[in-house]
Amino acid sequence: MTSRWERRFRAPMITYPDWSPAAPQRLAYESTESGIWQLHVADLDAGVRRRVTDHPVGVISAAWSPDGAEICWWQDETGDESGRWYAQTFEGGESRLLFPELEPGWNEGISWVPGMLAASISRHDGFAVYVSENGGATVKEAARSTEHMRVAGRAGGYNRGGLSADGTLLCLQHAEHGDEIHEALRVIDPRTGGTVADLVDEGKQLLSSAWSPIAGDRRLAVVHERSGIPQPSLWDPVTGEWTEISTGLDGEVSVADWWPDASAILLSQLHDGRHRLHRVDLASGELMTIEHPEGQVEWAQVRPDGAVWFRHASGASPQRILDDAGMEVLPLEGEPAPPGRPYRSFRFDNRHGDSVQGFIVTPEGEGPWPILIRPHGGPTWLDEDRWNPEVQSYVDAGFAVAAVNYRGSTGRGAEWRDALIGDIGGPELEDLNDALDHLVAEGIADPERAVVAGWSWGGYLTLMMLGKHPERSWRCGIAGIPVGDYELSYDDMSPLLQAYDRALLGGRPDEVPELMADRNPINSADRVEAPVLFLIGEHDSRCPLRQAMAYVDRLAARGHPHDLYLFSTGHGSHDIDEEIRQQRVILDFLAKHVPGVTVSQD
Repeated sequence: MTSRWERRFRAPMITYPDWSPAAPQRLAYESTESGIWQLHVADLDAGVRRRVTDHPVGVISAAWSPDGAEICWWQDETGDESGRWYAQTFEGGESRLLFPELEPGWNEGISWVPGMLAASISRHDGFAVYVSENGGATVKEAARSTEHMRVAGRAGGYNRGGLSADGTLLCLQHAEHGDEIHEALRVIDPRTGGTVADLVDEGKQLLSSAWSPIAGDRRLAVVHERSGIPQPSLWDPVTGEWTEISTGLDGEVSVADWWPDASAILLSQLHDGRHRLHRVDLASGELMTIEHPEGQVEWAQVRPDGAVWFRHASGASPQRILDDAGMEVLPLEGEPAPPGRPYRSFRFDNRHGDSVQGFIVTPEGEGPWPILIRPHGGPTWLDEDRWNPEVQSYVDAGFAVAAVNYRGSTGRGAEWRDALIGDIGGPELEDLNDALDHLVAEGIADPERAVVAGWSWGGYLTLMMLGKHPERSWRCGIAGIPVGDYELSYDDMSPLLQAYDRALLGGRPDEVPELMADRNPINSADRVEAPVLFLIGEHDSRCPLRQAMAYVDRLAARGHPHDLYLFSTGHGSHDIDEEIRQQRVILDFLAKHVPGVTVSQD
């Protein structure tokens, strides 16, 4: 009998579907129905669905042509995330290179409207923006920089934040001022490359969300941090007119979409790791809340008929595509996932008196339970009330799982997020340790059976915690795709990650020797006392193989107990069988080292 935890991994998952405004009945989405994340298309009117890609690495980024006749996708050959754009007609057939003149690189965004196509590619010599007026057959370079520069807007789907509806304006997000964490906006004429307007908020982030859907309407919905908390506004880059959208909502507020007649905007409110959707009328300012279940709303858009579609999930329930009437609009075939345990929001005061929010997920019954502290990746990210089969597998095994939105997380405004600039590996550990003390005091966590386990930046924090705080008597640690040797990792990273690190650290690693001496995990590796499991991708361009193996080799040199699992792709896997193999290795490792923990077989 297949266990509950494995059935959760195998149950089909889906990304948010997207469409071209000219052909909204045609949907594109990625799903795991085949066992690997692949691109699919559907025609709602014809009742037809088909899988477009069958790539061993998987496909997770796609976009429509303006007329809905072609679907294009980013194809990564090895898992290092570099690749090229391909396209195929909706009906199928031979695929074509979307930009045959361009060499491979890293995807930095795409936007396609009638008469104009724009895409940005990074390579180790810099960042370039290309435009084409004939569907990619020939291209010209519209902009280039040695600092991060990309087509603005969402990374996949029918990008509404890059090209204006009539294709006369192109918005770029950039860090030419040397600050990748606080990106600026530049609007250019895509045909000449000439700058129309620049918008820079020094020390604050600016994001392009969506141009008005009306051709000739130059209003661009942006999100700014001038009050310290992300809030929406409208900007006309030609006249400079700026219109604040006042909401009075708690938390961070972003723009999800416009209504088709440009009379209203769809807003997404993020507060304490949960989302709420709202409609704001631009003429009256009236705010209307859109009813939906509590939890995570990762994407939301307005259909041509004014209906709102969104992808909803929560700790207890997997992703579903719902509309504002509560209907599931794109159900998947296959056995549904067993339900999970709910996420409960909790708060505690850290040692500095800051109120820190997080989620705790526990088995049924009464604690204290063995505790798994699971720091999230990023670090500019956050834990939300979301579906995560990995977390539920730990709960099945008997753990309480704590997800803490430590200083450096998003969701709490600019000051909270920026707490790590020049101070990585310090505030996070303080907040994670204070969270553990709080959960022990509340009778939830057993301090004698504590584990720290994370992926990416969470893997970095795992190794930092094991080396900096061995007095916690951690039973073990799990470092997934971690940063182990920060200084060694920089040269092997993708250009975007290098730019991010320069902003986060205050320079290249070799330019901040005092910070590296204290906050590079390998420098405290000799203090690690707990056994460690490493899961490392051989083609990872974010947390590269060479630097992770340097940390493993340091433990091996002193005979410290550790296990190593290598897999053939990059920063994670899109193959569900591979995810299950990794999770089984993790669960067996935990059962070996934590008393009372068993791998669930039901």
